Amino acid sequence: MTPPPTTRAPSTRRARILRRVLPALLVVAWLGIGGVGGAYQGKLSDVETNDNAAFLPASAEATEVARLRETFAEQQLLPAIVVFERDGGLTDADRAFAVARSEAAKDLAEQVSPPIPSEDGRALQLVVALDGADEEGSVEAVSTLRESARQDRPDGLTVHVTGPAALVADLGEAFSGIDGLLLVVTAVAVALILLVVYRSPLLPLVVLVSAALALCLAVLLVHQLAAADVIALNGQSRGILFILVFGAATDYALLLVSRYREELYRERSSWTAVRRALRATVAPITASAGTVIAGLLCLLFSDLNSNRGLGPVAAIGIAASLLACLTFLPAALVLLGRAAFWPFRPKVGDDRRTREHGVWHRVADAVRTRPRRTWVITTVALLVAVAFLPQFRASGTAQTDTFLGDVDSVAGQEVLGEHFPGGSGSPAVIIAAAGSAAGVADAARAVDGVADVRFTGSPEQPQVVDGRVELSATLTDAADSPAAVDTVRALRDAVRAVPGSDAKVGGPTATQLDTRTTATRDLGVIIPIVLAVIFLILALLLRALVAPLVLIGTVVLSFAATLGLSALVFNHVLGFPGADPSVPLFAFVFLVALGVDYNIFLVTRVREEALAHGTAEGTSRALTVTGGVITSAGVVLAATFSALAVLPILFLAQIAFLVAFGVLLDTLVVRSLLVPALITDIGRRTWLPSALGRRPTAPPPRGDETGTARTG
Repeated sequence: MTPPPTTRAPSTRRARILRRVLPALLVVAWLGIGGVGGAYQGKLSDVETNDNAAFLPASAEATEVARLRETFAEQQLLPAIVVFERDGGLTDADRAFAVARSEAAKDLAEQVSPPIPSEDGRALQLVVALDGADEEGSVEAVSTLRESARQDRPDGLTVHVTGPAALVADLGEAFSGIDGLLLVVTAVAVALILLVVYRSPLLPLVVLVSAALALCLAVLLVHQLAAADVIALNGQSRGILFILVFGAATDYALLLVSRYREELYRERSSWTAVRRALRATVAPITASAGTVIAGLLCLLFSDLNSNRGLGPVAAIGIAASLLACLTFLPAALVLLGRAAFWPFRPKVGDDRRTREHGVWHRVADAVRTRPRRTWVITTVALLVAVAFLPQFRASGTAQTDTFLGDVDSVAGQEVLGEHFPGGSGSPAVIIAAAGSAAGVADAARAVDGVADVRFTGSPEQPQVVDGRVELSATLTDAADSPAAVDTVRALRDAVRAVPGSDAKVGGPTATQLDTRTTATRDLGVIIPIVLAVIFLILALLLRALVAPLVLIGTVVLSFAATLGLSALVFNHVLGFPGADPSVPLFAFVFLVALGVDYNIFLVTRVREEALAHGTAEGTSRALTVTGGVITSAGVVLAATFSALAVLPILFLAQIAFLVAFGVLLDTLVVRSLLVPALITDIGRRTWLPSALGRRPTAPPPRGDETGTARTG
């Protein structure tokens, strides 16, 4: 007689229902986050600042001068300069046109100068002082000035709008492509790569949706923090946030999906396969994300507000990517089941995995057969690239070199420098004790590169506020040029030497100088901190000391080789004028953190396999299994960072090349050859001082028919 049904059947049904309801609820919750966060995509520009002075620390001399200037004027003024030029000499119609533009500009500005003629009679300049506290209003005013200059302009007369206000406006316009063009290029690049990797039209869509939802969450959090002045946001950090989220979310998805597909060859239930895949990958994915987050948060030790802002902004992006990968993506995979891989659905017992790993099996076999020869040859090749490192120029560039395309403010600055002192409209500002005013003025005039020195107020009765006077020193060279920076250095030395002056020098050029000085200081401070933090994380994750040293050493070598080869490309192929000191710092943080990221994916699998098969065999098996997915992840990340090059900004183009090239070098050479060869050659001592490092021989193999260890 058939026994009555047990009470486990309803429980089983409830479990089955839960396995569908829980993933569905997670997907719905994330779609809700996407709906809310998506509305903030276009609002980030409202809470960002692209003014260099705002990035400086409070202790910088230029910042102190900016603060003291507020006592001399009720408003912070930001000059725009309208320059009129005719090669054959200005006509009466040209002068009348300039006067008319001067009158029209009074409706836009706080102060407007009359047209100032050049000595050669070929140019006029009009200084339009805008409200510096209203960045959006200043940008609109620059746009209006440019439109006005085009109306009824005499034939043959060239008109440009330049100066600090115009530079800020052009920078904002360049960054405006982040919300549209950059996202489209990134999404298309990632989609194409995923189509090649997965050979499925549905799975790339799921991964892209996961990345997009992660970006929505990150944007929502960043907007709230920036609006509350908790973090500083600028166009550069906004662009890097978008790229980093797409790259990281796709990388983590590749690792999870790869392991999920492995499990589908063993398990019939997609729920069980996802659970096993999560159990096997949650540690390396979380550790990798934690390493990148820790490296990025080291930027909080920077003295530049822009760097300190990028740290938490990018860290929020990585955290959102991790959360989406560990919640939304598994839920979506459970709901889709094997259909996610259509038309190549994994079948239980299929041996397709072995065929897919064929290339990497041959690479792993070659490394295992000749480990010492492999790592020696690879190291020597990288050291040859490192030899070009001294050619990497990162002492700073002119502000007008920021743009890669033709920009009106840059063209105007060139015209201004041909007919007027280069620093016209952007003078150095000197604040000094009133009792030493005459001596400070004389000392400033004696400095080479200073064209003129004037007091605020009148020469006979300078304005005195709280016992201080303000002077403006017009420089001979363009305010953003290297020569002007050298002049400001000399100017500071000269005015400080006046007894009792307590003089300080600020202004646009001084701001540029202090920014470079602070960025150079950050290089020496942050790099050791990043290395120490990452070493601690790796030591805790791998429960070893030798392996973390090997991983960090290889990544640093890869970074140095990247800089060396990039120097050749920047100097001799792309013809870049140089780089800002923050470029190698950002490249270091991204490449070291992301390089260790990929090594974590590999070495955690090596350790897993070594527990069953020993270090040499475990390394070979791990490289065979992870080679394809990690290389695919590197290609995806390189493609996403390359998308930054669509924005016509020198800094972003350099970061795009450095990170993209560095990631490819790391994944294709360092992680595929150097690291496995070193671990194989070092052997079990790689894991010292853990018990695995002291184990004399490997235990008997315990794997499935494909030769990979089972976990979870």
